[in-house]
Amino acid sequence: MQRLRMMGVTLGVLGIMATSAAAEPPPAERILFLGDSITYRGTYVTFIEAALIAQYPERNYVVINLGLGSETVAGLSEQGHAGGRFPRPDLHERLDRALEQTKPDLVIACYGMNDGIYLPLDEDRFAAYRDGLRRLRAKVIAAGAEIIHLTPPVFDPQPIPGKVQGSPAKMFAGYNGVLDAYADWLVGQSPQHGWTVWDLHGEMNQALAEHRVNDADFTYARDGVHPNEAGHLVMAGPILRNWDLRVTEEGGPEHPHGEAILELVQQKQQILRDAWLSQVGHNRPGVAEGLPLDEAQAKAAEWDAQARALAVRQD
Repeated sequence: MQRLRMMGVTLGVLGIMATSAAAEPPPAERILFLGDSITYRGTYVTFIEAALIAQYPERNYVVINLGLGSETVAGLSEQGHAGGRFPRPDLHERLDRALEQTKPDLVIACYGMNDGIYLPLDEDRFAAYRDGLRRLRAKVIAAGAEIIHLTPPVFDPQPIPGKVQGSPAKMFAGYNGVLDAYADWLVGQSPQHGWTVWDLHGEMNQALAEHRVNDADFTYARDGVHPNEAGHLVMAGPILRNWDLRVTEEGGPEHPHGEAILELVQQKQQILRDAWLSQVGHNRPGVAEGLPLDEAQAKAAEWDAQARALAVRQD
């Protein structure tokens, strides 16, 4: 495998920027990820936890993924969402329970893709997004945790012409411009108000543009919304960089047993995600029911122990 080295330049077309000398692993050990279906898929979360285990097997990092499909932080839903079967879930319906039950030291939140409802930029929707993030931030801080905000991934209309054209179009073709505005506002909160914001949206825009210089049909998301594994690796880039975590082009840890560690973490993350979602509760139909949390944690502990045992081996 070609390795992704931290060299002070953009690492190929993946868009993962080099780490600074000040990069260091997180001091927080209970890390909660919140987001929509992109976080629910969890590939970028898995890349990050696998790298943490590979580089710091002695640290008891607990990584919890509570991403939920269709969810918004703005509390908005378009008419006829999901064919009229259910409105989009609102993070704030479950946020208090999630914080109380997971007791995180650090929350990493990635919202925005669903919050503009795939429509042109509108001040009322934008205001709801800003208000939702402020409310999220206030509750996390009140719970005694820190929060890192991630800007939303990229919306790509190119592979889905049938959804952005026609009468009526299902999605606004210029929706990534809406997400640009959301991301710009969020990044602006860092110098203005001291928020910690990592701009994966900007990095994905750049990486997509670099790819399309040589491949006009390149995309990270065949449905325009949900990134593939390469897209999730770009999403993970700001976290990997800021925590000085090293991975290969496939996203596995840069370690002799990196692929095996990643596979074990994938199993662990899936069973724990489903269990935690069921434990905390939510309003979205169609989500797989998880095992009872204590049963899932027992199974996950076995995979975690195996991954850490591999991490200490360098043969």
